[in-house]
Amino acid sequence: MDNSKNTPIDRSVIDALIAEYGINDFGKATIRETKAIAARAESLTGVEFIKMEMGVPGLPASKVGVEAEIAALRSGVASLYPDIDGVPALKEEAARFVKAFIDVDIAPQGCVPVTGSMQGTYTSFMTCSQRDPKKDTVLFIDPGFPVQKQQLVVMGVKYETFDVYDFRGDKLRAKLESYLSKGNISTLIYSNPNNPSWITLKEEELRIIGELCTKYGVIVLEDLAYFAMDFRRDLGKPFEAPFQPTVAKYCDDYVLLISASKAFSYAGQRIGVACISDSLYNKRFDGLADRYGIGAFGPVFIHRILYALSSGTSHSAQYALAAMFKAASDGKYNFLEEVKEYGRRAARLKEIFKRHGFRVVYDSDMDEPVGDGFYFTITYPGMTGGELSRELMYYGVSAISLSTTGSWQEGLRACTSFIQPNQYDLLDERMKLFAQNHPLA
Repeated sequence: MDNSKNTPIDRSVIDALIAEYGINDFGKATIRETKAIAARAESLTGVEFIKMEMGVPGLPASKVGVEAEIAALRSGVASLYPDIDGVPALKEEAARFVKAFIDVDIAPQGCVPVTGSMQGTYTSFMTCSQRDPKKDTVLFIDPGFPVQKQQLVVMGVKYETFDVYDFRGDKLRAKLESYLSKGNISTLIYSNPNNPSWITLKEEELRIIGELCTKYGVIVLEDLAYFAMDFRRDLGKPFEAPFQPTVAKYCDDYVLLISASKAFSYAGQRIGVACISDSLYNKRFDGLADRYGIGAFGPVFIHRILYALSSGTSHSAQYALAAMFKAASDGKYNFLEEVKEYGRRAARLKEIFKRHGFRVVYDSDMDEPVGDGFYFTITYPGMTGGELSRELMYYGVSAISLSTTGSWQEGLRACTSFIQPNQYDLLDERMKLFAQNHPLA
């Protein structure tokens, strides 16, 4: 590429900042590093950045939750430790919400509040990996959320991963079995809808996952951070099909991780629920009994590991989530109507990028085009993901390389949440210049 081309931000500014952070390969830059460099460059140059690197909600928090939390604080809960199991109202409403929108029965005792789904995955990883010394590895169906792998690095737990791109439908069976048949996999994790590709695993794929995990004694962690946000179909009517797709229809031992951060735009209060299946909650494991003196999965998850991590989840935020769940299940609060804005943004952004020579990496969802939502993926012919992420920084556009998400494809993850109305025209202008500076053969 021709480094002499004029760009909205002087290349030397970006290059100096990247060097200051000690990043040799920008394709390996983390979300936080990319965000920090973009913010510094914006401050130094006064040039507005179009920020698509960080998956932070860009909509106001649910008023239902805010009002309920204020009421809880005024009632005095801030002075009290919450019960580690969770307040009864939240546990009851979480179980009801799961029934209303997933059509699965989970007892309230297994619906456990966590400090965001990240704490839910951390606690799940620890509990699952300690149950059997022979099962010491976590398997990721990627692409996925990079920080979940960082959690395992912190714990010292091994993991394996594969990109689902070439293994959709029945092809998934042989690929999964090649890992699970080795006997060392304790846990399988994926997100649905997927961060960052925005594909959604179909019923036939979820059936394959459920059957194979049952066969090989693997616990499934289903990350529902973007709960029901496949806007191609209406998943927002309580107790009415269609429901949020789930592996819970096809196996007994699973944990559903439901976050308030995206669906309810309630990220700042760090609240979610880990919903442990009835079968798994009561299942006894020798590895847990040897370590903790009790062997049942649910009690170890709550009273040994979660208790050690945080001694409970924000008391007032539990009441907020309980109120949001209740209003949604009652049919009084259509939470999906608020977050459909992300789909509208994605459609406009993808159109701009494609018009200037980019293409969507994960563009197909088996038999239909991938939906528009919180994330999408882009690539530019002839560039690696690392090259493209760095080059776009010179144009005041920040996004992370797909390689950091476990993807085997070259390209970027782009998030729609921070896009402002004025930035569509700005992006169009900058990508027009980008295309002029990088003509396609």
